Amino acid sequence: MAQIVEKLEGIYPEAVCALEYGGEPWKLLVMARLSAQCTDARVNIVCRDLFAKFPTLDALANAPLKEIEDIVRPCGLFRTKAKSIKEACIAVRDVHGGIVPDNMEDLLKLSGVGRKIANLLLGDIYGKPAIVADTHCIRICGRFGMYDTSLKDPHKVEKILSEIVEPEKQSDLCHRIVQFGRDTCMARSPKCDVCPLSDLCPYTKEK
Repeated sequence: MAQIVEKLEGIYPEAVCALEYGGEPWKLLVMARLSAQCTDARVNIVCRDLFAKFPTLDALANAPLKEIEDIVRPCGLFRTKAKSIKEACIAVRDVHGGIVPDNMEDLLKLSGVGRKIANLLLGDIYGKPAIVADTHCIRICGRFGMYDTSLKDPHKVEKILSEIVEPEKQSDLCHRIVQFGRDTCMARSPKCDVCPLSDLCPYTKEK
C-alpha cells in the first residue's frame, strides 16, 4: 500500500477536497450531507446559491425549511437532506457553540451524519487520521487488492484501510483516490492501458 500512496502523491501533489467549502467547517458539513447520491460538482453549484442566501451557520439554522428544500432540490432527496441540514446546523450552534465537533462520537449525533461524513470532517478540518470510505475508495482499493472486490461495507473498508495506511496520510489519500477514480479508474471502462499504477494493480493483471 505504501507504494500506491507514494505514487498517488506524485500524481496529485495537492490533495484537495472536491467540495468547495472555502475552509469553513459548517459549510463542509452541509455540503457533505448534500453529496449523498449526488455528484460533488452539482453540490458545488447548488451551494453557491444556498450560501449566498444563507451565508452563516446561524442564518441556515434559522432558515425556513421550505426555502432550503427549494434550493437543494437538484441534489435529490431534498426534503430529507434539507431537514437534516437545518437540524445539524441548529445542533452545532446551540449544543456545540457554533463549532463543528472534533470527535466521532459527537459528530455521529448530528442529524444526517454517518461515519463517512464524520471522517471527512475529522480529516479535512482537524487533520486527524480518517478514512472516507466512499464509492471511489471502496471500488479502487478493492481493485488494488486491499480486500475482496465484493466487499461493499464502508465500515469494514474503513477499518481495513485504517490499519494499512499511515495515520498522517489517510485523509489526503482519500482525496487523491477520488481524483484518480475520476481521471483513470472509473467504475466502468477504467483506463487500465494508460494507468500509472498498473504495475501495482492486480485488477489490471487479471484483465
